[in-house]
Amino acid sequence: MAHQILYSEKYNDDKYEYRHVTLPADIAKLLPKDKLLTEQEWRSLGVQQSRGWVHYAIHNPERHILLFRRELPQQKSIH
Repeated sequence: MAHQILYSEKYNDDKYEYRHVTLPADIAKLLPKDKLLTEQEWRSLGVQQSRGWVHYAIHNPERHILLFRRELPQQKSIH
Protein backbone atom coordinates (compact mmCIF):
# COMPACT_ATOMS: atom_id res chain seq x y z
CA MET A 1 0.00 0.00 0.00
CA ALA A 2 1.39 3.42 -0.96
CA HIS A 3 2.01 5.94 1.78
CA GLN A 4 -0.18 8.99 1.66
CA ILE A 5 0.34 12.68 2.27
CA LEU A 6 -1.68 13.67 5.35
CA TYR A 7 -3.31 17.10 5.76
CA SER A 8 -4.22 18.63 9.11
CA GLU A 9 -7.41 20.49 9.84
CA LYS A 10 -7.05 24.24 9.36
CA TYR A 11 -6.60 26.49 12.38
CA ASN A 12 -6.07 30.22 12.67
CA ASP A 13 -5.11 33.27 14.69
CA ASP A 14 -6.12 36.90 14.04
CA LYS A 15 -4.02 37.21 10.88
CA TYR A 16 -3.35 33.78 9.36
CA GLU A 17 -4.96 30.44 8.62
CA TYR A 18 -2.59 27.52 9.22
CA ARG A 19 -2.29 23.86 8.38
CA HIS A 20 0.45 21.29 8.40
CA VAL A 21 1.11 18.57 5.88
CA THR A 22 2.83 15.33 6.82
CA LEU A 23 4.89 13.69 4.08
CA PRO A 24 5.61 9.95 3.96
CA ALA A 25 9.29 8.97 4.26
CA ASP A 26 9.75 8.25 0.54
CA ILE A 27 8.72 11.82 -0.34
CA ALA A 28 10.33 13.48 2.70
CA LYS A 29 13.76 12.25 1.64
CA LEU A 30 13.45 14.50 -1.45
CA LEU A 31 13.18 17.68 0.66
CA PRO A 32 16.03 20.18 0.28
CA LYS A 33 18.01 20.96 3.43
CA ASP A 34 17.30 24.23 5.27
CA LYS A 35 15.15 25.79 2.56
CA LEU A 36 11.52 26.82 2.48
CA LEU A 37 9.70 25.41 -0.54
CA THR A 38 8.12 27.52 -3.26
CA GLU A 39 4.60 26.65 -4.35
CA GLN A 40 5.99 24.98 -7.47
CA GLU A 41 8.35 22.85 -5.33
CA TRP A 42 5.75 21.61 -2.84
CA ARG A 43 3.25 20.92 -5.62
CA SER A 44 5.93 18.89 -7.46
CA LEU A 45 6.18 16.68 -4.34
CA GLY A 46 2.46 15.92 -4.62
CA VAL A 47 1.07 18.35 -2.04
CA GLN A 48 -2.37 19.51 -3.18
CA GLN A 49 -4.13 22.50 -1.67
CA SER A 50 -5.82 25.67 -2.85
CA ARG A 51 -3.89 28.78 -3.86
CA GLY A 52 -2.45 31.20 -1.36
CA TRP A 53 -0.70 28.75 0.98
CA VAL A 54 2.94 29.52 1.81
CA HIS A 55 5.50 27.15 3.34
CA TYR A 56 6.59 29.49 6.14
CA ALA A 57 8.69 27.51 8.64
CA ILE A 58 10.90 24.45 9.06
CA HIS A 59 10.65 22.46 12.28
CA ASN A 60 14.02 20.66 12.23
CA PRO A 61 13.12 17.74 14.51
CA GLU A 62 10.26 16.87 12.14
CA ARG A 63 11.30 18.03 8.69
CA HIS A 64 8.74 15.71 7.10
CA ILE A 65 5.97 17.99 8.44
CA LEU A 66 5.55 21.06 6.25
CA LEU A 67 4.10 24.11 7.99
CA PHE A 68 1.85 26.29 5.84
CA ARG A 69 -0.06 29.52 6.36
CA ARG A 70 -2.08 32.01 4.35
CA GLU A 71 -3.45 35.40 5.22
CA LEU A 72 -7.05 35.56 6.31
CA PRO A 73 -9.29 37.72 4.13
CA GLN A 74 -9.49 41.31 5.35
CA GLN A 75 -12.67 42.02 7.28
CA LYS A 76 -14.43 45.09 5.96
CA SER A 77 -15.46 47.28 8.86
CA ILE A 78 -18.83 48.97 8.70
CA HIS A 79 -19.13 52.30 10.52
